[in-house]
Amino acid sequence: MFRNVIYLIVAGLFSGAVSAQSSRTSKSVIPVGTTLTLKKSFANYFPIGVSVSPSNLVGREAELIVQQFNSLTPENVMKFGPLHPEENRYSWGGADSVVAFAEANKMKVRGHTLIWHQQNPAWLFLDAKGDTVNREVLLSRMKSHIETVVKRYKGRVYAWDVVNEALDDDSTRYLRNSPWFNICGEDFIEKAFQYAHQADPEAILFYNDYRTEHPERRERIYKLLKRLKDSGVPVHGVGLQGHWNLKDPSRQQLVKTIDRFRSLGLQVQVTELDISVLPEKKDRDSIWLAAPDMYTAEIEQQHIAQYEQVFNVFKAYKDYLSGVTFWNLSDKDTWLDQTPSAKGKRNFPLLFDADLQPKKVFYRVIDVVKP
Repeated sequence: MFRNVIYLIVAGLFSGAVSAQSSRTSKSVIPVGTTLTLKKSFANYFPIGVSVSPSNLVGREAELIVQQFNSLTPENVMKFGPLHPEENRYSWGGADSVVAFAEANKMKVRGHTLIWHQQNPAWLFLDAKGDTVNREVLLSRMKSHIETVVKRYKGRVYAWDVVNEALDDDSTRYLRNSPWFNICGEDFIEKAFQYAHQADPEAILFYNDYRTEHPERRERIYKLLKRLKDSGVPVHGVGLQGHWNLKDPSRQQLVKTIDRFRSLGLQVQVTELDISVLPEKKDRDSIWLAAPDMYTAEIEQQHIAQYEQVFNVFKAYKDYLSGVTFWNLSDKDTWLDQTPSAKGKRNFPLLFDADLQPKKVFYRVIDVVKP
């Protein structure tokens, strides 16, 4: 999520299906004779998506995206800072290129994200003197941004992550101590949903967060969403980010989470799926730090087992799950390699390896829905 992105891609590159460059590649992204694809395998269940940057939309990566997925999420280029770097200037190139590519290849688009505590432009919370703006000014800026962005993609982006990660990481607190909360108060969340709904009444509006399967955090998110629903705020779904690992979540945790949120009448989507193969922090010792980066046979089997477990839950809840999106295309560019918690280690969290080839886990995920 925090990777630098390339914005200077023109939307005209994607006026026809995948560029000719991808059809001339010498190495197929899927072995010859294999016709299995995620989007076809799950066609009767839910859309299968992937987060992308404009740089992914050419060559073999573009070929793999079109072959396997039917939904796209812009990884960074629709976030407030990259999209609206100056008060009177928007930078549309990256976002437009993702939407144009999706349209050319008959794919859905999830907008990500309108309001977040990170990746905001420097001007957003300050006045001309460099002092913090008041509530009225910030809400006006929020309204203008949301209206401009959502109306530009009205009818083209079917769903939006309207508010992202508003809960505090401290279990003794409710909402995150962000500039949005500090300046506007708790109702900045409902204002964001109202502005988005006014801009595109047909769009499906999501609240998106992580560690949604942990009981304490799940209940705080439930409290927030129930209050919004009871107040008539147009929130339609909840995004479970799905940044998971080999042990977490358990099947029971995931089932309870989906049940809890669907009881509010909300759509549920898994919006940022990857399964880390690195040990939990408490298990990281000097031996682990000194070990080479490896996707061993033992780790691979654990990885397969966890992916099978969560996709079996997804299959069972297909009537309530309206989408599953992987966060990044392959192990080559996973954001998990760039987080401080990686300690310089490579991760191998996705279904495709660094050469864009399907791993064993890819086939086992598809086996979940084989007749």
